[in-house]
Amino acid sequence: MNEGINKRKTEHIRLCLNDNVEGVNKSTGLEGISFIHNALPEINFADIEMDTRFLDKPINAPFLVSSMTGGSELAEKINQNLAKAAEEKGWAVALGSTRALLESDAHQESFLIRKHAPTVPLIANIGAVQLNYGYGAEECQRIVDMTGADSIVLHFNPLQEAVQDEGDLNFEHLLPKIEEVCSTLDVPVGAKEVGFGIDGTIAKKLYDAGISYIDVAGAGGTSWSQVEKLRSNDPLKKAAAEAFNNWGIPTKDCIVSVRSALPDVPVVSSGGMKTGMDAAKALTIGADVIGFARKLLQAATESAQAVVETMDQIELELKMTMFGVGAKTLDELKNTKRVSIMGQSLLEY
Repeated sequence: MNEGINKRKTEHIRLCLNDNVEGVNKSTGLEGISFIHNALPEINFADIEMDTRFLDKPINAPFLVSSMTGGSELAEKINQNLAKAAEEKGWAVALGSTRALLESDAHQESFLIRKHAPTVPLIANIGAVQLNYGYGAEECQRIVDMTGADSIVLHFNPLQEAVQDEGDLNFEHLLPKIEEVCSTLDVPVGAKEVGFGIDGTIAKKLYDAGISYIDVAGAGGTSWSQVEKLRSNDPLKKAAAEAFNNWGIPTKDCIVSVRSALPDVPVVSSGGMKTGMDAAKALTIGADVIGFARKLLQAATESAQAVVETMDQIELELKMTMFGVGAKTLDELKNTKRVSIMGQSLLEY
């Protein structure tokens, strides 16, 4: 049993709930995008459609409960509330790193949420670096089988590992091992960062290795170097981490870069997503699905209903944005000219 993992997961949750863990002077970049109001939308608000598909399943809105936690008593309550809310609202839902599921007998129920979310897309999650520490396709398939997941996502977190006291730092020769996992598993394999971003060049390498979708997880939200700095007992690491409090590629830049490199590959936009309008902005520049994490975390410590209420607000914000530009469907929103990017309007007045 690896009690250290369980303890670390609880510390991560409490720090994200109670401390300032966002990067310093680092934003998503989405504030540089604005919409041009349409005073004559020519649509009925009640007819606006937000449904789409992800991992070959229908979802009611282009939203994902991003990977957050698992492997602790508090995580069990959080994940159950998130799963119940995701099922009610028709959102996709992702688990936190499932390494603890295989390495610890404690709190396995925190990962076994399929019974609470039987129909929506469910994504399991494991650190890509673990492919250099004894994990491979067999272990990834076990995780998929145990959780009933529709996909597994490999998360990439080199800077977090560098600051973390228990960090795994051998990221050498991962691509061939990623390729083996992708070619062996019977579900799609995705790739995501943890808040420092994936650019188009890296996304292309991952896609060529067999990755099916990219979750950019850009900078502008939770900084995991900040989280690990607060956890660390190493004075040297704490001091060094200060130099990286504004590290990372803004989420906007990640989306644009990945979409340019991979025009037809599904892109998930996470990293600092707070509102339905943030989601709308990300959709107009190339995202397909929007991931929310810390925005939902506090509500998830309370109840599934509290999560649903937060989701309701996000959905309403997206729908109001669509109404404000006259977009009846997500495709119309993605192709709208009623948007200005860094002062450059796409609309010909």
